[in-house]
Amino acid sequence: MAQVELIMPKMGESVAEATVIKWLKNVGETIEMDESVLEIATDKVDSEVPSAVEGVLVKQLFKEDDVVLVGQAVAIIETDAASAPTKAAVVSEEEPVEVAAVTELVEKAMETSSVPKSITSNKFFSPLVRSIAQEEGISIEELEAIVGTGKELRVTKKDILAHIKNRGTAVDTPPQAKSTPANQSQNTSVQISTPNIPAMDGDEIIEMDRMRKMIANHMVMSKHVSPHVTSFVEADVTNIVNWRNKVKDEFFKREGEKITFTPVFINAVVKAIKDFPMINVAVDGTNIIKRKHINIGMAAALPSGNLIVPVIKDADQKNMIGLSKTVNDLARRARGNQLKPDEISGGTFTLTNVGGFGNVMGTPIINQPQVAIMAVGAIVKKPAVIETDMGDVIAIRHKMFCSLSYDHRVVDGSLGGRFLKRFSDYLEAFDPNTSI
Repeated sequence: MAQVELIMPKMGESVAEATVIKWLKNVGETIEMDESVLEIATDKVDSEVPSAVEGVLVKQLFKEDDVVLVGQAVAIIETDAASAPTKAAVVSEEEPVEVAAVTELVEKAMETSSVPKSITSNKFFSPLVRSIAQEEGISIEELEAIVGTGKELRVTKKDILAHIKNRGTAVDTPPQAKSTPANQSQNTSVQISTPNIPAMDGDEIIEMDRMRKMIANHMVMSKHVSPHVTSFVEADVTNIVNWRNKVKDEFFKREGEKITFTPVFINAVVKAIKDFPMINVAVDGTNIIKRKHINIGMAAALPSGNLIVPVIKDADQKNMIGLSKTVNDLARRARGNQLKPDEISGGTFTLTNVGGFGNVMGTPIINQPQVAIMAVGAIVKKPAVIETDMGDVIAIRHKMFCSLSYDHRVVDGSLGGRFLKRFSDYLEAFDPNTSI
């Protein structure tokens, strides 16, 4: 008999850690080859960790809600040595199992692993930060007010130690009472705390699920980081509607799946980005990162009511059939919670369809670290004035509102407005004879 470590797998280039959500196997239970042992969650997607060997679970190295680094052992499985794969980390029965054999690894893991959560908050704080806050008597309101410098504005050890060092040095003067010389720039940090909301008789308290908490934090962060501006146009999409009605039956018969408006919209977004590449950027401090790839995220509603944004990588390299198949595949697997972490990361621009809920328009929130997001509304029949060689006529047309929210730090009204108008122009110029 031998003991094999079950390793937290690599889940994408941008994913460095995962949270243990639920153990599917208890100590002492038998595990089959490729059978899932535990459920994990990253800041992008939930998934399961299967076993690469057959055996018995002899030790769980982390508890539920603990955060584990990629590459760390999460469990020990006892198995026949002969059945263990050659690449597995086999532990001798005579040697004690060491979760971290090197002190440096232990110190690194402390940032994200097994310190209990003693502070309740919807905002993510590493166990080390929580522990320091508890020892220093820092309240949750004070902790949430610290502006972090880590990934997604997370508070790091350096941030909280700097905050502790500077505690008590600020003058407790209301912001409106402070005077600032006219020739001196004012640098103030506004602390925002949520109001105390009492429950009334008959109210039901429903705790947000993990995904809803992440969405809430991400949306608040986006509004805090980017000054949002939204512009609108109304596009005539009659040619697109007529074309889809003409090809949808043949496409379903040939490909075995439906064709939606989404690939047409994405194709128009890609063309507009090529015309205005400064929409396809990100902001890093005072630097603008101009993206080489055009990766379009498409917001998809889940059965739970939450939203997820799978990403079509290099959308400019796909034709209409490729876009259609990719859109359908990602949407189907999103609803089945089968997306991989890499498939919901790396987006450079997002498209959301609020028309799917019967809404004519929306003002979407930017999906950070992108700088713009497009929303398309419901397609509605309307009377419209059409210019012809014989004069103006009134006809029934299919119209759709399009709205673009953009980061006013780097996208001004001129760029945002021209990009949105160009997107609309591509929709209206769609060739109804396009083959697919």
